[in-house]
Amino acid sequence: MSDTANEEPDTNATLGDRADASEPASKPVDEWVTGDEPMTAAQTSYLGTLAREAGEEVPADLTKAQASETINRLQAQSGRGAS
Repeated sequence: MSDTANEEPDTNATLGDRADASEPASKPVDEWVTGDEPMTAAQTSYLGTLAREAGEEVPADLTKAQASETINRLQAQSGRGAS
């Protein structure tokens, strides 16, 4: 049996996979175990969309943590992340 209490949020999960999809991941990105790994394909795709809409260029070599922070910033800027 594994201990799931200390696992980072699953960035590949769909909104329906989380217990409360309306709440963002609660663990700060600087505490993610895999935060220094390359961003996921989903992050790359979504960042591309947000960056185009914002008229910004986003580096292709972001980490998962950097991508998450950039997504949050661009969502706030565009209003996409608002409920």
